[in-house]
Amino acid sequence: MLELDLLLQGFLRQGYDGLDAVGEQAFSELLDLPDALLLEFLLGRSTPVDPRVRDVVSQIRTAVAH
Repeated sequence: MLELDLLLQGFLRQGYDGLDAVGEQAFSELLDLPDALLLEFLLGRSTPVDPRVRDVVSQIRTAVAH
């Protein structure tokens, strides 16, 4: 999905380097999710249950908003 590519590329440029090891693992887990669910999380339409993944989603949304 083009939308996912744009959001994730923006985060890789703007915020990925700030993740610690736990955040990197959560980001990896996030990428394993189905595209439709990942997009729902990144657009704020749904919230991940796992607090680590939820934190990374928040960081992605913040990074790409700037």
